[in-house]
Amino acid sequence: MKRLHRRLSFGLAIIIAIFAGSGVPIGAGARGPAHRTGRLDAALRAVVNDAAEGSERVIVRVRPEQRAAVRQSMQAHGDPILAEHDSIDAITAVVHRGDLAELADNDAILSVSSDAIVRPHGLLGGVVGGLLGLVGDVVTLAANVLLPNGADTSGPIVAPALLRQTLGVDGSTWAGRGVGVAVIDSGLEQSSEFQYRVTKFYDFTNGGAVERPAFDDYGHGTHVAGIIGGSGALSSNNGYRGLAPKVKFVILKVLDGTGAGYTSDVVRAIDFAVANKAALGIDIINLSLGHPIFEPAASDPLVQAVERATRAGVIVVAAAGNYGKNPTTGLPGYGGITSPGNAPSAITVGAVNIQNTLKRSDDRIPDYSSSGPTWLDAFVKPDVVAPGHNIVAVAAKQGYLYKTYPQLRVDDADYMLLSGTSMASAVATGSIALLVEANRSANGYPQHPSLTPNAVKALLEYTSVGIHDNAGVEYNALRKGAGSINPKGAIDVGRTIDTSTPRGNWWLTTSPYPWTKIGGENLEWSQAILWGTAMAEGNTIGINETAWGSAILWGTDVSWGSAILWGTNLVWTDPQSWANTIVWGSDSIGYDSGSAILWGTSGSTSETTAWKNLSGSTASTSGQ
Repeated sequence: MKRLHRRLSFGLAIIIAIFAGSGVPIGAGARGPAHRTGRLDAALRAVVNDAAEGSERVIVRVRPEQRAAVRQSMQAHGDPILAEHDSIDAITAVVHRGDLAELADNDAILSVSSDAIVRPHGLLGGVVGGLLGLVGDVVTLAANVLLPNGADTSGPIVAPALLRQTLGVDGSTWAGRGVGVAVIDSGLEQSSEFQYRVTKFYDFTNGGAVERPAFDDYGHGTHVAGIIGGSGALSSNNGYRGLAPKVKFVILKVLDGTGAGYTSDVVRAIDFAVANKAALGIDIINLSLGHPIFEPAASDPLVQAVERATRAGVIVVAAAGNYGKNPTTGLPGYGGITSPGNAPSAITVGAVNIQNTLKRSDDRIPDYSSSGPTWLDAFVKPDVVAPGHNIVAVAAKQGYLYKTYPQLRVDDADYMLLSGTSMASAVATGSIALLVEANRSANGYPQHPSLTPNAVKALLEYTSVGIHDNAGVEYNALRKGAGSINPKGAIDVGRTIDTSTPRGNWWLTTSPYPWTKIGGENLEWSQAILWGTAMAEGNTIGINETAWGSAILWGTDVSWGSAILWGTNLVWTDPQSWANTIVWGSDSIGYDSGSAILWGTSGSTSETTAWKNLSGSTASTSGQ
């Protein structure tokens, strides 16, 4: 397949930080097309020729053993160094715009990325946020940005008990015992909901990893943690408990009191979780946040941090994003997956509205939930979808959201509701904690190894169930991934997996029936996984495949030992199922010219045309 690698004039769906008023002399680095700006991400290419003086906060990835030289060069230009990232051999710094072209010409440098503002993927109608801070003598400001979906909290509220029931885990013996979850978000407001279960709390929002008492001045992280594993202690009979009320938490705060943070802080938090995986007992990382995609996954610092975590054996769950519809027209579209949801090995989760009913047949994917393919790489995402609309969980009563938006509170004042792929990711994380506990219990952990991140992802996809729209038409893979998560089915299979089985051998102790009964309905499993750009069916989980190893990048070429049936290319070979839908935006995602779907706003050129014909499957073949 000719994968999509297009140079893109990417309008900023979220305004990135602009640094001004520093009093630092502006470098006189040369500008113009003679420079190899391909090392810059799309956001930086948009400003490299900007005549206005100013600075940009960037993450610079360097070649091996070149970091010291690059650091010295940047310091000589008066560019403040804010952080260094050993895991991805990178430096975070504030650089003069005039130096961007010079950085792009430096062969010691692999890529220069915006230290973009990340935001949570929980939706509130009309909520705005900003980021204002000081880095040395450089004032940083991100303008207030309206969440881009016209999102609302309409429709029935999903009570936690019903959520557990529709997932098939209410009354389950599994509660996440012995499983550790790192929530990288806005923090956590301590209460009896999390008593004795917060192992550590570190604040990354002030340029370091500062251990301190837990707090959440925004409120998103507390809600996410509550969905994953609140105990329900503040509710009657613990009825408002989360999915895995016995998990232990490591809370890594990267979002400030307005719900904004820097990519570099998220990278540092992920690296911290990986480095302290054994010491703090971290099995899963939840990332209910992100930023628009400005560059291919291979050079995106946030994606690379996620891939490193997966290789280290940590399961990473990421929100798909809430860019599923045009904020102006309300039309749904494709291509809105955010970073790090475009990380191949992440378990990327879209949202489902369960309509507050137990049965699954009336579940729908809300328009705001981002669809694939991923920008620039054309990966098939999300991987699965999960309940994410009007989800109730414990509130951070001292946080901005709770104080500012009383309409988010429910009858029990200790709890609130939020919608979005943030909530869906938390549901997936809590479900995975149950799966990990169940598998470990059956295997005699730690004598036998735990499930790898790739194996967990495969189980979620294989046991997922179908979901269709109001017309009864099944959503395509770029909307639903493999399907809607089915934790009960995943646990049933997970308990039969003997993780000590050598590679290439059958590792199921029994063969579960490939369906789950919920709400009186028999739900057939997908019995498939999304691998790269295609769907694989057959004995995808019956054998301990090489593909389930932690060192394997999801979607790459591996040797399969079992009888795998490969489907067609999900992105390009069946455009009739999705290409007529508007790919929304004017310059932030793409648009429909009437004869083709175009990336960016520069018109139908070899660099912007993604689909040459709406009714066909021919992709543009020009290189970047």
